[in-house]
Amino acid sequence: MRSFNALLMILFCLGSRDAVAEEGLSADHDFTFVRLQYDTAASGYWRSRYGTWSIDYPAADLNFLRGVVRLTSIRADPEPIVLRLDDERIFDYPFLYGLEMGQSGGITLSDKEIENLREFLLRGGFLFIDDFWGTYEWRVFLETFSKVFPDRELQELDSDHPIFHSFYDIDGPQMIPAVGNRFNYPEEDVAHASNHVILDNHGRIMVLINWNSDIGDGWEHTYHPDYPTEYANLAYQLGINYLIYALTH
Repeated sequence: MRSFNALLMILFCLGSRDAVAEEGLSADHDFTFVRLQYDTAASGYWRSRYGTWSIDYPAADLNFLRGVVRLTSIRADPEPIVLRLDDERIFDYPFLYGLEMGQSGGITLSDKEIENLREFLLRGGFLFIDDFWGTYEWRVFLETFSKVFPDRELQELDSDHPIFHSFYDIDGPQMIPAVGNRFNYPEEDVAHASNHVILDNHGRIMVLINWNSDIGDGWEHTYHPDYPTEYANLAYQLGINYLIYALTH
């Protein structure tokens, strides 16, 4: 069920799509989906040509944007963009998406990328990290990512946190399977999903880490005949909740 108070807040702040169009503001957007491009410790052709950052791209991004427009009053830009953390344009957007950051030996970040990401988050930005599994990927991810905020501890979210009720009421983290895993078996050595966060000094979530769950596959494979609809629906609901929280905090 949608959170009624959150729905009123979004309608009040953003207005209906029809009203915006009548005012001649239909070209404006409240939200642009930004996917992070990054390097990994892996080398060779895979890293230079594709990279784990590009998994599910662009279908996942495009489908999620369609869902945001259909299910909320947010005027989303229909075209997602890709930026690196050393690109100053990241400061023009409040919400960043990165995935598979535990694959290929983990991410590598330059000093400039670390500096920009820290500044982006402290200014009020939100980073959603999706789709990595098991204790090995967790360890190699943290080896680099912990340099962003070495003085802040990761915290695990409980199901009663407001982020799970910002638009839809969801019973905490959900294990969303990859395509081909319709029975939702654990992919690695951890059998449940969890959300871990880094908070600012006021308790706002700056970074949300979606561990042992693949929301991006739920978006990408919305129309895949073998992908269970229940998990696709959950993927959109969680993504929209995270987005609403990011835009209103």
